[in-house]
Amino acid sequence: MISLYHYLTLSAILFCIGIYGALTRRNAISILMSIEIMLNSVNINLIAFSRFITPAIVTGQVFTLFIIAIAAVEAAVVLGLIFAIYRSFDTVEIDKANLMKW
Repeated sequence: MISLYHYLTLSAILFCIGIYGALTRRNAISILMSIEIMLNSVNINLIAFSRFITPAIVTGQVFTLFIIAIAAVEAAVVLGLIFAIYRSFDTVEIDKANLMKW
């Protein structure tokens, strides 16, 4: 039987993988994918707590839908920024694209 502990362990592993990817990658698309993995681990937490703690109330599912919508908007905006950086610098590596220099 799968319990809450199993879901929380899976979520913690996914979150750690996402943090590791976001902190160690130089490619902007890889960083975006790592952030999406972290958001999905939060979704697993919300659904698991909603199912095991308050199964009659659907607040976990509602918050998960909001997070999915926010993640979609975030991905669209960040991909637009990545395309703009690629047009300007011909690379998507974060270290090589210094937009703050004059």
